[in-house]
Amino acid sequence: MISVPGGRTTLSDRRTQRSWDVEFDSYLLGAVPVTQAEYAEVTGERPGSVPGERLPVESVSWWDVVRYCNARSEREGLRPAYQGGEWDPDADGYRLPTEAEWENACRAGTSGPRYGELDEIAWYRGNSGERPHEVGTRAPNAWGFHDMLGNVWDWCWDVYDAEVYGEYRVLRGGGWFDEQWSCRASVRRRSHPDLKIEDVGFRVARNGRP
Repeated sequence: MISVPGGRTTLSDRRTQRSWDVEFDSYLLGAVPVTQAEYAEVTGERPGSVPGERLPVESVSWWDVVRYCNARSEREGLRPAYQGGEWDPDADGYRLPTEAEWENACRAGTSGPRYGELDEIAWYRGNSGERPHEVGTRAPNAWGFHDMLGNVWDWCWDVYDAEVYGEYRVLRGGGWFDEQWSCRASVRRRSHPDLKIEDVGFRVARNGRP
C-alpha cells in the first residue's frame, strides 16, 4: 500500500453541475486493485468473468467488498472498519477509499483529466480486447498507483446522491469496456450496493500516516 498525505480535493458532478471541496486525513491505498488471488486467500471464493490469479477481482458487490475488508482485517489482527453498513473512522482495518481519497490518489498532483496518455496508463475499450488484464501492467501515476483509470471500476465508500438514488454507491475510474471519455479522474458512476458487475472491482484503503 502507498502512503498519501492528508489534504483537500475538489469533486464535481456533471449531472448536477455541482462542485464541492472535501478535506481528508493521511491514508494508505492499494497500489493496484485487489486481485482474484488476494480475494480467494481471504474468502475462499474466486468471482470474475475471466479467471486469473493476477487479474483484478470483479463481479463483487459493494457488500461483498465490505465483508472482505472486515475479514482481511480480522486475519491480520486489525480492528474491522465496518459494523453493518456503518464505518468506524477510528478503526485501523481495511476499508474502501472515500471518493475524495480516490480522486486525490488518481490525480497524484496533476490537474488534467488523466495522469498520462490513456493508451499507456489504462486498459479501456480501445486497447483491452474487451476483457480485463493483469493488474499493474500499465504505467503508474507519479505516486506509484496503477490502474486508477481503466481495467475495472473501483467501488468507493460514498453514497452517490441519497436524495435521488437512495443507497447507490459511487464507482470511480472507468473499466476495460468503457470508451475513453469514461476513463477520467473526475468521472463518477453509481451502482446499487447489491449489484455485481463484470467490470467493477475495488482497491483497499486504511487509515495511516505517510
